[in-house]
Amino acid sequence: MRTEVPGPGRASFPGEQQAVSGPGRSGGRARKMRLLPLVAATFFMVSGGPYAIEDILGGAGYARAIVILLALPLFWSLPTALMIGELASAIPCEGGFYVWVRRAMGPFWGFQEAWLSLAASIFDMAIYPAFVVSYLGKFDPALTAGWRGYAWSLGVVAVCCVWNLRGAPAVGDGSVGMSALLLAPFAVFVALGFLRGLSAHPAVQWSGPASRAALSTAVLVAMWNYMGWDNASTIAEEVHDPRRTYPRAMLFSTVLVATTYILPLAAMALAGLSVSSFETGDWTSAARDLGGPLLGMAVAAGGVITGAGMFNALVMSYSRLPMAMAEDGMLPPWIAKRNQRGVPWVSVMLCGLAWALALKLPFEKLISIDLVLYGSSLVLEFVALVVLRIREPQMSRPFRAGSLAMAIALGATPTALIGYALYVSRSDEVTLAGRPISALLFSLLIALGGPVLYALARRQAPRLPSAG
Repeated sequence: MRTEVPGPGRASFPGEQQAVSGPGRSGGRARKMRLLPLVAATFFMVSGGPYAIEDILGGAGYARAIVILLALPLFWSLPTALMIGELASAIPCEGGFYVWVRRAMGPFWGFQEAWLSLAASIFDMAIYPAFVVSYLGKFDPALTAGWRGYAWSLGVVAVCCVWNLRGAPAVGDGSVGMSALLLAPFAVFVALGFLRGLSAHPAVQWSGPASRAALSTAVLVAMWNYMGWDNASTIAEEVHDPRRTYPRAMLFSTVLVATTYILPLAAMALAGLSVSSFETGDWTSAARDLGGPLLGMAVAAGGVITGAGMFNALVMSYSRLPMAMAEDGMLPPWIAKRNQRGVPWVSVMLCGLAWALALKLPFEKLISIDLVLYGSSLVLEFVALVVLRIREPQMSRPFRAGSLAMAIALGATPTALIGYALYVSRSDEVTLAGRPISALLFSLLIALGGPVLYALARRQAPRLPSAG
């Protein structure tokens, strides 16, 4: 990997110039993640299979759900994947999107990018251990009753943190195996659904009653299920030939995620299965209707794998942010310590502790909060794409997402969708300390904490460059 030389007029930053050969780095002869493991890890960072799209189908019906799931990859995922493909191949540094925004707009906005992402993770990461518990309960409710459910959630956090200490390649290899295990039952499900449709010719109810509110909810849930592509960028130094691997991984992952969403819905429709009251967790019932109890149990087991696989891959992603910030002097330097495999073990443990403490936070409407915080960070990344095109036109870009006009246009539809998400969720409320508060206001308060924390970081690191 070639270290980037600062462009004209650009301040250099502590971690960026030592991107390859610094002490404790995962460079040199250390084993690195290749294309297939990166695709599998990205798959878990974004999707984890058809699980959690049930509310799209229940709210929109078959035809509308498939249209939504076909349209969003074009207007939401593909622009993001192209943006990430260019920036990850041009600036393959540990810390990913944080480094891009910092390089384009300076340390203040880089800090905000990292803060928004880490704050969103508190709400996002609480979902996946609960997902594991939910599907475990389908085998035997006694397994997760009472304190056992919380114990399982803590176990997921602990196991995934320990797994991550083995390095990014271990997480990537595990993601390949887990994705194969969880998708195998759905391959059978799809085959049986299409077979029943071709042989029995059941009546297919493509459309169904759907209110405007239900459709809006379906769009928000679909956006949530298609977000997180940039998370793969934070491990760039642990990926083999990142300049070539990232663009391909983004495109392959986009196709994989869309396919694993759409085919099971199409199979359900052709099989004539009803969507009435179809909600989170009902894939098990649908599988049982098509293939019997054994297929139902296999799909339930896949739900357990999905929750654990998503948490595991995202631990790898998020834990590189505090490390990169510490290397830039924005956090205490000991947070950047790595083990012999190049893993920022202190950051992994600190993040794991924060997520464990957040498991019992009494928050509802997590998707609204997640979309606001993640959406804000995503807009900053699209801005960074354009700013770097203008400020550093001579930067080596092994993959280029079109002309400057194309780079500007890429951010238009994701930004519009984020604005739509903010509009339709304006009445959502979260329960905090037993009292309701607007989800948008709560998200804004969290976002405003970023400038305050940056001011404190600047006091601890006064020599930090003030401009990009």
